Amino acid sequence: MTVAAKRVPAGGGPGIRRPTLGIPPALGALVALALVWELLGRAVGPVFLPPLSAVLVRLVDLVVTGQILGSLATSLTNLVVGFAIALGLGLGVGMLMGGYPRIEAALDIYVNAFLTTPSLVFAPIFYTIFGLSRGSIIGLIVMYSTFIMIVNTMSAIRNVSPSLIEMGRSFCASDRQLFRKVILPAATPLIMAGVRIGAGRAVKGMINGEMFIAIVGLGKLMIDNGRKFDSDGVLAVLLVIILVAFTAAKAVQIVDARLTSWLPSTVRVE
Repeated sequence: MTVAAKRVPAGGGPGIRRPTLGIPPALGALVALALVWELLGRAVGPVFLPPLSAVLVRLVDLVVTGQILGSLATSLTNLVVGFAIALGLGLGVGMLMGGYPRIEAALDIYVNAFLTTPSLVFAPIFYTIFGLSRGSIIGLIVMYSTFIMIVNTMSAIRNVSPSLIEMGRSFCASDRQLFRKVILPAATPLIMAGVRIGAGRAVKGMINGEMFIAIVGLGKLMIDNGRKFDSDGVLAVLLVIILVAFTAAKAVQIVDARLTSWLPSTVRVE
């Protein structure tokens, strides 16, 4: 008896897995970027673009001498305080606007005006009020990150499915219970998306405040290196700033994953 062999599609078929290198795509992209940076830096010369190896050596030097750690501590303090204030304002005002149409009607035009206005233009105002103190930087961070969180939170609350609200009312839930048990959990993914954007904008506000108002922290260190034409040092500080921004975004993502762990993966905002 002859047994006909099954034809396997050219792509390998659904039951056959192609061997993979096991390298995460993000890591592969990072390695490729580092390689391109190193090769391009050696090709054009350190005046235009220092090689990555030279930048990393300078970064180690800044860490050993304590310049990075002191500046980083100052910047992180400004960032945490400013973002905490912005988070409270953004979520609080956003929930009020999302839950009460009259409050939304009263504040919406002003929120959108502040959102679309470049936040850096408020730097002279904070300088006039707080001078060269930490308050100026914190105020600028708040301006950078508050309004995007207000808009996202308001939209998230307003766009909760009416069927979910009706279901909650059918179980005789009070307004407070309805908000805590139905509306807020359903709105959490979009709220956290706004928080993630706000965290990134807070880092921008921190650096702009440190470079253009009170010359302190990582912003001061970058300016000092720039004045000495130390391009290695400038890029080394830039790497630290990027790391701070990445860490802030990752922290928000972890909190988001914990708060929305009950949702299907297709619903979460990654």
